[in-house]
Amino acid sequence: MAGFNLYHLARPLLMAMDAEKAHNLTIKALKTGLMPPLGGRDPAVLATRVFGIDFPNPVGLAAGFDKNAEVPDAMLGLGFGFVECGTVTPRPQDGNPKPRLFRVPNVRGVINRFGFNNAGLDVYCTHLRQRHGRPGIVGGNVGKNKETADAATDYVACIERVAPLVNYLVVNVSSPNTPGLRTLQSRDALAHLLGQCLEARTRSGTRPPLLLKVAPDLTEEDKADIAAVVLDSGIDGLIVSNTTLARPADIPAELASQAGGLSGAPLMAPSTRVLGEFYRLLGGRLPLVGVGGIASGADAYAKIRAGASLVQFYSAMVYEGPGLVGRVKAELARLLAADGYLTVAEAVGADHRAPRRTAQE
Repeated sequence: MAGFNLYHLARPLLMAMDAEKAHNLTIKALKTGLMPPLGGRDPAVLATRVFGIDFPNPVGLAAGFDKNAEVPDAMLGLGFGFVECGTVTPRPQDGNPKPRLFRVPNVRGVINRFGFNNAGLDVYCTHLRQRHGRPGIVGGNVGKNKETADAATDYVACIERVAPLVNYLVVNVSSPNTPGLRTLQSRDALAHLLGQCLEARTRSGTRPPLLLKVAPDLTEEDKADIAAVVLDSGIDGLIVSNTTLARPADIPAELASQAGGLSGAPLMAPSTRVLGEFYRLLGGRLPLVGVGGIASGADAYAKIRAGASLVQFYSAMVYEGPGLVGRVKAELARLLAADGYLTVAEAVGADHRAPRRTAQE
């Protein structure tokens, strides 16, 4: 409750600030340790095992919030079942010119064109080593530097160093803010990249699950190709999805014209649709992580029913604050119980099976 009150006292100041400055101030505040833990014991129905890992709950923090792995333990303390840090690149880079982060309050969305700004692999790994061995599930999201021509070399460099320090790895080929990055989702390029990434994981001497994060803006052919490559490659799962280049009509023109990826509430429906399509294409054979637009337990439940074994969010906290984590989990637990599910796993992909009454009906 103290953390909830602190946030609501600070919220007017944060919302009045430039969005990126507010984010950086939040990271600094979390590093002080002044935010008391908000997470308590999770309802038993939320416990789930995915990728051979026991998650206390399926609700995670998406990549992008903690780019340099500065505050994973503070975010776990808010009640997240897992935290994904990054995207990290081998060398530090400033990213795109500022301003590059924009709130879209009327649709509870966010537009960003950061461009993988981060302090680089050395700083990232130092932070992870400092917390290594502590409880809590932490993932590492890796990418490439803007100027690198041979993308695989950057992903390989990151994986070899990050793999021993995290519980799972994510290959990010879907940010719209690094020129040419999304072309790595094409069939031949993706097959080559994933092969190199798996070899790098083997060389690291560890075997954390390796996941691929994809965009929502894919053609039917793209999705079929990605599904085929993913199944052939032997990677462990898929994260669906990154931000979108689409601009719904209700976004004000001055914001709609800003370059970058849109996240938040407008991404909920399209990302969930693509999630369900990948669940069908993969035949439920690989675990999926659903991300994009979650702002309630009902949203998380919709992702799970569409095929997600785990879910993530980030943008909604811009508007709702840290207390949202607990609210999402509590509502999700009620919805699962109301529909007669004893575990999260039982509900995964429910929308693709015979019709069943839902808690909303």
